[in-house]
Amino acid sequence: MSKFLLLLIMLMPLGVFGQTITGKVADDSGEPLFGANVYWLETSTGVFTEEDGSFEIKNETDKVKLLAASFVGFEPDTVEVSSNSFITFTLVASKTLQEIVVESERPGVIISNIDAIKTEQITSTELRKAACCDLAGCFESQLTVQPQTTNIITNSKELRILGLSGVYNQVMIDGFPVIQGLSYTYGISSVPGTLVDNIFVAKGANSVLQGFESISGQINVTTQPADNSEILLLNGYINSFGEKQFNANVSYSGNSWSNLIAVHTTQPAGKTDRDKDSFLDLPLITRYSFEEKFQYRKSSEWGWSSTVAVKFLNEQRNGGQFDFDAKTDKGSATVYGQSVKFNQPEIRTRTTYRLDNTHSFTLKASAFTQNQETYFGITKYDARQNNVYANLQYALNYGSTDDFKTGVSYRHLQIDEDISFLENSLGRTYEGVYSRTEHIPGVFAENTMKFFDAKLTWIAGLRADHHNQFGWSITPRTLLKWNITPRGVIRANVGTGWRTVNLFSENINLLVSSRDIIFEEDLNPERAINYGINYTQKYETGNLNGYLSIDFYRTDFQNQVFPDYDSDPTKAII
Repeated sequence: MSKFLLLLIMLMPLGVFGQTITGKVADDSGEPLFGANVYWLETSTGVFTEEDGSFEIKNETDKVKLLAASFVGFEPDTVEVSSNSFITFTLVASKTLQEIVVESERPGVIISNIDAIKTEQITSTELRKAACCDLAGCFESQLTVQPQTTNIITNSKELRILGLSGVYNQVMIDGFPVIQGLSYTYGISSVPGTLVDNIFVAKGANSVLQGFESISGQINVTTQPADNSEILLLNGYINSFGEKQFNANVSYSGNSWSNLIAVHTTQPAGKTDRDKDSFLDLPLITRYSFEEKFQYRKSSEWGWSSTVAVKFLNEQRNGGQFDFDAKTDKGSATVYGQSVKFNQPEIRTRTTYRLDNTHSFTLKASAFTQNQETYFGITKYDARQNNVYANLQYALNYGSTDDFKTGVSYRHLQIDEDISFLENSLGRTYEGVYSRTEHIPGVFAENTMKFFDAKLTWIAGLRADHHNQFGWSITPRTLLKWNITPRGVIRANVGTGWRTVNLFSENINLLVSSRDIIFEEDLNPERAINYGINYTQKYETGNLNGYLSIDFYRTDFQNQVFPDYDSDPTKAII
């Protein structure tokens, strides 16, 4: 704890820095304008805005007072600068312009100099390089996130950050924590690549607004928006094993309502055993998913806005020996195979009421249920999970650059796991029903402040959550960003995180193994402190541009659940 307090003190804002004006350019609906021109009147000094509409421009002389912003198709705007505060331009569409088409390609990876949390935004430009079929394949062309196979027979995968197991980073879909528990095992493969719009990756301690579980980092996947998607998208894929995937997206936009329908199917490959080991090289996967998203207005507009998404997923995976037939050999002691079958309906909704540019309320809620029937050789694993999440948040923008957010949250988890052995010559003892119910209400607050002409940003967050079994847990986090040059940023963060353990769904190898599982300790929550520092330098040379990043992160666990495989080769001791 003394180490944590020392780091908090070290991250407190110190010092005064140079004179640079920062700000943002957006349209009258709040959408950022990428590539807008910001310049001092009657000078040759100007810059273009970044992907998120942000800009930084030197204030080289006290005599220059008028700062202008312009963008094709919009009326220009000019403001008088009286101090080095954060400037916001709101441009109105021009009424005289008849038609114009502006084309440009988004950068593949964006690291904003404005955000206090170092977040790598993987855009559709980068995603096209990977030619990915699902979320797990979207990270093939970058190194921040490492997809890792957890079961080669069924090809289940997890996403790792900072070299730690995927259970320690929080994976969200449109800001909702729906990849957890049973959905952790196969969830990242259930999101079609054609439905992914952007992926935001943050390492280490970050915001407390989304919850307490993030320890090594956070991955937020935003799906295609209903009001800004292609009217019709058809996509097909087949690999060298003969596995086939088909996608169809259809969108419609009206005056206030928009709608997006996404249909996906995966059809199994042919049976192959190229290395002649009598096992299939690739599992036979059959997947059907349907998702529909409704959107009413934009969340940046005053008044009510809402987004509702519903999804249904049906998936079956069969792997094992070449002669394994899932219809006749499930649970067989003579032909080894693994068979997974599950259904998962889910709903996600986000409703915002914006009083003005200063005050807003947002309610986020999601729910899903999963029924799973699995055979790992002679081990039968049946499981059911019900999950509910709600988050009510109030946001206040005060001053010219600062904001404060606070709210309440609630999580409910009900998971029932039934493990049985169709033949038990090994004498394993962990057969039985494992049930767990969690109720976790929580409160949180986070304040963002900018100092010294917005060169220094400080985020301080705190949340308190009450688990029905383990009681109260306090989660403090703080982050600091310093723009030492217009293109060079140093960031530091420190914070705690905790999570409850889903032993079997997060450690499938325990069920696959012939070892007996011995429980010697209670499964208390895992707790850790993560702290790190990084420097990011943006460079542009002709047609070449990119980022140089130097990172250091460390995670110290106060409690970690890790099976002991070494003490006894026939047992896994928990």
